[in-house]
Amino acid sequence: MSLKENIRMVKENIDEARKKSFDPQREIHIIAVTKTIPVEVIRSAIESGLMSLGENKVQELLSKYEEIGTEPQWHMIGHLQRNKVKYIVDKVSLIHSLDSLSLAREINKRAGEDRLKMEVLIQVNVSGEESKYGLDPLSAYHLIDEMESMDWVRVKGLMTMAPFTANQKVTRDCFKRLFELKEQIAAKKYGHAEMKYLSMGMSNDYQAAIEEGSNMVRIGSAIFGNRNYD
Repeated sequence: MSLKENIRMVKENIDEARKKSFDPQREIHIIAVTKTIPVEVIRSAIESGLMSLGENKVQELLSKYEEIGTEPQWHMIGHLQRNKVKYIVDKVSLIHSLDSLSLAREINKRAGEDRLKMEVLIQVNVSGEESKYGLDPLSAYHLIDEMESMDWVRVKGLMTMAPFTANQKVTRDCFKRLFELKEQIAAKKYGHAEMKYLSMGMSNDYQAAIEEGSNMVRIGSAIFGNRNYD
């Protein structure tokens, strides 16, 4: 199918999943994962209404940012090293992959130098897989507590990656646990952390994620077609 047809299908699937969820009226934010995608194809996606782009690697994000500019919102969705923060802090609208206090401190430092507020999601490794980045749920609380004194970085929610498996129960359990964690954190009414976004769900599982409470999905191959990796 064409890019436009893929986008139409994704949006239809999102609407269907949202109707099955506990909150069928909520807005679902689509982050188009553009890694390995040529700039001309990304421009077509923007023309089709996809205005939030997600990149996994800083170097690729910077290259595309230079060509495409600030019309779309850029999201850093991959693992972020502290020494790379300075290159993107003034370019991205949301960092999905905060996974340590040291990274939070670096983001706060660099954002402060530019006098801007940097919004972040805490990456939680709900599945406990050693191959995945992210904090365990208890450590997410501790990180939020430690960030209370930071002036330039703001927690806006949580992110996770479910195991890549055909077992729907395993996938849904992962999403349910992150949603429950989000609700528990929100109930504490932190003054400096807001549970606005729940970033979970990719091309292979975004419908299940939405049914379980996600309001932000990171979709690559379902939009742009199959690649070597998604």
